[in-house]
Amino acid sequence: MTLDIRPLSKTFAAEVKGVDISMLDDAAFAEVRQAWLDHEILVLRGQNITEEDLVAFSRHFGDLEIHVRTEYLSPDNPEILYVSNIIDGGRRIGILSDHEVGWHYDQIYLPRPAMGSCLMAAKLPERGGETSFANMTAAYEQLPAATKQRIDLLQANQSYAFFNAGNSVPTNKNQTNKTPDVVHPLVRTHPITYRKALYICPGMTTHIPGLDETESKELLEELYQWSLRDEFVYTHRWRDGDAVLWDNACTMHRREPFDGDSERLMKRTTILPPPELAVPH
Repeated sequence: MTLDIRPLSKTFAAEVKGVDISMLDDAAFAEVRQAWLDHEILVLRGQNITEEDLVAFSRHFGDLEIHVRTEYLSPDNPEILYVSNIIDGGRRIGILSDHEVGWHYDQIYLPRPAMGSCLMAAKLPERGGETSFANMTAAYEQLPAATKQRIDLLQANQSYAFFNAGNSVPTNKNQTNKTPDVVHPLVRTHPITYRKALYICPGMTTHIPGLDETESKELLEELYQWSLRDEFVYTHRWRDGDAVLWDNACTMHRREPFDGDSERLMKRTTILPPPELAVPH
């Protein structure tokens, strides 16, 4: 088959039309995978699939992580994390409630960070809840040469506790012990395409080791402002049945708040890189 692909922004993101992700044969999946690598974000609309279908589709891309926030996992398919404000039986079934969630990379705080994420819209609020993505590959590639030279060998400290303090709820003691801070390259080489991208985010990056506090803060802010220029950002307005697959090695994202009187349920899988490509470099 030949995919019907429509670009959604100047530098990345594309909609793939007429694809049922529960019915892909090997050849069709190979095309979807290549489109994902080419465009970094794929929007697949009109999906009427089960959780098992979502897991099976995601597993084509790699091993799936069981998220450390076990209290928010699907009871039937633990590879799926619920992102929701719904309260059932006195407990919140999902993470991140209904407030704004700042810019972040999924699992950048782990030694083996996620390479991909697939988010499926199961229930949407009447308004709000849009998700924006920033193309950190294009942002890096278009930096001035002097800035690239300055940052290419730097590292950055990533912290899940820092993210939770600003966007979520604290982890329990066991979860905290599993997610200590980690240092990764500030500029990451993609494990498959070998393109370089800025590998930092306001939500989880605390500082640049080796720089004093002021210089670290100023450099990070400079890079964030550059990365969030209009040409590097795509904002997705969700529809029922949308599945969005993004490359988590080179795109960060954020979520708008939404009406807390409405219910929102999103189901997310987290795709890991092959073990030999696990550590960012």
